[in-house]
Amino acid sequence: MTATTSGGTVYEIDGPEDAPVVVLIHGLGMNRGTWDRYVPALADRYRVVRYDLAGHGETPPSSDTPDLTMFSEQCIELMDELGIDSAAMVGFSLGGMINRRIAIDHPARVSALAILNSPHERGDEAQRLVEERAEASAAGGPAATIDATLERWFTAGFRATEPAYVDTIRSWVLANDIEVYAQNRWVLANGVVELINPQPPITAPTLVMTCENDSGSTPEMSRSIASEIPNAEVIIVPGRQHLGLLEDPDAFIQPLLPFLKEHHQTECP
Repeated sequence: MTATTSGGTVYEIDGPEDAPVVVLIHGLGMNRGTWDRYVPALADRYRVVRYDLAGHGETPPSSDTPDLTMFSEQCIELMDELGIDSAAMVGFSLGGMINRRIAIDHPARVSALAILNSPHERGDEAQRLVEERAEASAAGGPAATIDATLERWFTAGFRATEPAYVDTIRSWVLANDIEVYAQNRWVLANGVVELINPQPPITAPTLVMTCENDSGSTPEMSRSIASEIPNAEVIIVPGRQHLGLLEDPDAFIQPLLPFLKEHHQTECP
């Protein structure tokens, strides 16, 4: 079912009405279609909610300047409107920053946390590169950096064998409004600062995953995220890059399902 909240957030729901809820949060420049290959694996046992972030896909931008709090409150407002008390939050990249912000600000709403290919504290050189990309986006929009972005996101082999799929992702990114995309890219660039050594600490059961060759959300970053969350699990997917979750969905689904089974069985009200 596809619907729109009173605040304009476009969302889809799949799975049994009385099942535990899993909320899927996509990354920068993308949309809820990120999770198309995940819904069949999740929806037989969970109520799956996926939505377009403000200024992405079919959801209009917020009147407020984007930051992690704005995005986290969008998710909480969606849950409130749907009558969801708590959910497992699965977030990719920017989505993995947003679900951490939710877990810090609204811990009772988060039953479990999966942080996928999401950045954390960067060194000076890496931070400079991220800010340069954000500046390029501000000057020329998504098209200014899309070719380099896709090279970072997908392996060369996948780009060669699945050009139509890669072009779909390209079209998603290029559909973003230039000004809004630039603002959202600054959230990705600078928002990690507020997530380092989170206060209050994140207490939800947490799974942190990334890919071996993800240059922007490195294995070291994932280990750092996990080191700041008690008992967090870390999994590094070999060989893939930033969009490994699209290139090889099973590599993420296979550990995600037992994690949710262990930590997220409470039924919805």
